[in-house]
Amino acid sequence: MIRVEHIGIAVSDLKKAEALYTALLGAAPYKREEVASEEVVTSFFQVGPNKIELLESTADDGPIARAIAKRGEGIHHIAFEVADIRAEMARLKAAGFTLLNEEPKRGADNKLVCFVHPKSANGVLVELCQEIS
Repeated sequence: MIRVEHIGIAVSDLKKAEALYTALLGAAPYKREEVASEEVVTSFFQVGPNKIELLESTADDGPIARAIAKRGEGIHHIAFEVADIRAEMARLKAAGFTLLNEEPKRGADNKLVCFVHPKSANGVLVELCQEIS
């Protein structure tokens, strides 16, 4: 693992959340992107070396909608940048972690992603991400 890549925050209303985080962080989002495979629209903020990803569900029964229904709005996941996502997935699987997908998927912000099940990580949903070159 190289570094914390971003923190994902589940929100019910992306437009309102963007206004709130723009005021909070003193910076506007630099990108909004739909990720159809995850049924979300994302909005990214860059503050120094750190990124915040806001996630709004595009489906009533999508993963983010289910997370909000269960736990409310708030931190959804923490993402770590990795140099080789397939090698990192193999390492974690060999160490006993449960991965939510067998192959990396295309995610937001030009990344390949894979998620580690929260039951394997003390209740935290962990995302691995690798820049697509």
